[in-house]
Amino acid sequence: MMTDVFTHRAGARAGDGERGVAAPFAALLLAVLSFSLMQTMVVPALPDLRREFDASPTSVSWVLSSFLLTSSVATALLGRVGDMFGKRRVLIASLAVFAVGTLLAALSGSLALLIAARAVQGVGSAAFPLAFGIVRDQFPRERVPVAIGLISSTFGIGFGVGLVVPGPVVDALNWHWIFWIGLIVILAGIAAVAAFVRESSVRSPGRVDWVGAVLLSAGITALLVAIGQGQSWGWSSGRTIGLFLAATALLVVFAYAEKRVRAPLVDIELLRRPAMLSSHLTALVVGFGMYGAFTLVPLLAQTPSRAGYGFGASVTASGLFMVPMAATMLVAGPLAGRMGAAVGWKLPLVLACLIGVLGFVVYAAAHDTEWAMYAGSAVLGVGVGFAFAALANLVVSAVDGSRTGEATGINTIMRTVGGSLGAQIAASVVASKTVPGTSFPAESGFTTAFVMSAIALGLAALAALAGPGPLWPGAAAAAPVPHRDRSVDQEAGRHA
Repeated sequence: MMTDVFTHRAGARAGDGERGVAAPFAALLLAVLSFSLMQTMVVPALPDLRREFDASPTSVSWVLSSFLLTSSVATALLGRVGDMFGKRRVLIASLAVFAVGTLLAALSGSLALLIAARAVQGVGSAAFPLAFGIVRDQFPRERVPVAIGLISSTFGIGFGVGLVVPGPVVDALNWHWIFWIGLIVILAGIAAVAAFVRESSVRSPGRVDWVGAVLLSAGITALLVAIGQGQSWGWSSGRTIGLFLAATALLVVFAYAEKRVRAPLVDIELLRRPAMLSSHLTALVVGFGMYGAFTLVPLLAQTPSRAGYGFGASVTASGLFMVPMAATMLVAGPLAGRMGAAVGWKLPLVLACLIGVLGFVVYAAAHDTEWAMYAGSAVLGVGVGFAFAALANLVVSAVDGSRTGEATGINTIMRTVGGSLGAQIAASVVASKTVPGTSFPAESGFTTAFVMSAIALGLAALAALAGPGPLWPGAAAAAPVPHRDRSVDQEAGRHA
């Protein structure tokens, strides 16, 4: 599948001649991989950071939270800016800022500086919507679904690999080297994009909606801080409830303001289309259900067997439980792309949710044996790969090319918010009970959290089924091009 994408020629397109898409596609993969790695590479080093800076768990958690906050905002803002001013230009700029943040993190000598550096790093999140847009604009149409499937899989692969690589690095060197290694990958990505990716000719003229950007940023920040700190502050505390209310108010005002701006940051009418609404809702629930595995599986593996469960694995060994997930995602993403191009995106998205349910059922029922945990990770990887590819393609195929960055950016935010909420609630469930006489979480907490994720993915399957279009449209089998709403083509005609 990879070979097909790499070797296809785009000679029919003006100015392309016989130039293939292999080099541009590899450059985009490297760019998005550099960001996805940095999401989790710091996670195994958190205990070392606590010891070195003599910090509380809440303080250290901001190393993750600051990155999450800025990445959520940058995804929407820079996706829209790329649609306006050029996706390649904005992609290189966002990766350059990402590199600066990574350099600062590598040189950090205090926890405050490290948290600030991680906030700067979050700007690199724009790589995903911008890469999707470049693929949509420049690749042969019949190759777009598989290419997007592979790029989507890279998100989860980097996430999983980022949990495996840091263990040996920290053991042999120190946590600073996590960022030095990441910086090398980022610089390679910048060089590759600059050398092999040409600028897109598709534009969506307008002005930057700074009022909308401020309102969206404030709303998302309030929401994610409430989610991130809810466990330590208490979900019913005044600060947590106040932030949730503030987030709701800010996002309502944002939606109201966007309807009255000539060039909005986010077109609210676009979000109300059935295809967009169902895909964003599904992304929220899929994120909630799936992200818990990324944090709970290593934690369970590291629990000493004297707790009555767990495998007493080291940081490095616990990360290996995520390797099957990364491997199956690499295959599942492009496979979902081919399936969606043949029969539409509803079927692979529903299958993604159901396969994810099966993976979490395996976790819940048989987490007392290592082989079952590996098997559960492999199954879940198929579900994650299908979900990421189907969601990205659903959004890309439902909007005009000039709005790809905007639409995919919002979908990424929905998945991030869902993932943050799911991870925090799963962590709260696991921490709610301990093994008598120890500080280890009770095994029942993991079982409950895995069952909760399975239920969430079952609900996601229902949300995907509620989306427009039949589950298996016979007419789509003859067309390899993603379906697009008629309203998109009509809108494009009005702008022509």
